[in-house]
Amino acid sequence: MADFSPVELLELFQRAQNQFTDRVDAVEPDRWEDQALPGWTVSDLVAHLVSEQLWVPPLMAGEPYAEGRFPDGRSDLLGADPLLGWESAADAALSAFAEDEGLIRTVHLSRGPTPSAEYILEMTADLTVHAWDLAQATDGDTELDGELVTAALVYAERLPEDGVPGLFDAPLDVSAAAPPQTRLLARFGRKDC
Repeated sequence: MADFSPVELLELFQRAQNQFTDRVDAVEPDRWEDQALPGWTVSDLVAHLVSEQLWVPPLMAGEPYAEGRFPDGRSDLLGADPLLGWESAADAALSAFAEDEGLIRTVHLSRGPTPSAEYILEMTADLTVHAWDLAQATDGDTELDGELVTAALVYAERLPEDGVPGLFDAPLDVSAAAPPQTRLLARFGRKDC
C-alpha cells in the first residue's frame, strides 16, 4: 500500500486500538445498556469490535472468513469484564498483524481476497469511527486523534459513493472545507455535533 509503510500501518492500528481502549475504560458501569447506534447498545458496539479483533489471528494464519465463527455484537464475547475482554482480543489482533510479513499477506474476507495492508487500514478506520460512536453514546471525549482521522479518510475515500450496504452507512453531505473529523464522520453517515 503506497499511502503508508508497514511500520506506519502497524503503529496507526495500535494507536486506534489504544484510542478505543481509552473509550471502553471510560464507560461507567450503568452505561453499558445505553444506545450507541440504532439497534446497538454500548455493550453491542464493544462486542462488535471484540469480534473484529478476534477475526484477525485466524485470517492472518490463512483461514478464510467463516460466517458465525465469532458472532458479531454478542455481548457474551465481553465476558465478566468488558475492558479485559476487549484488551485480550485487541492484543491478539495486534500480535497477529505484527508477525513477520504480516502486512504483506493476503487475507480471505467475506468479500474475497484482500491485501492485509488494506485490511489493517480498514480496521484502523473502523476503530477510529467507533471510538467516536462509543464516546458519543457515553458522553465521553469525542475528539479523535488527528493522524488516525487522516488515515481513516484515506480509507474512506476508497469507499463507493453510496456507502457499503450492511457495513457502512451512506455518506452525509458536508463541505469539503469542513474539519477532517467532520468529513470522516460524514463519510460514514455520522454527524459530528
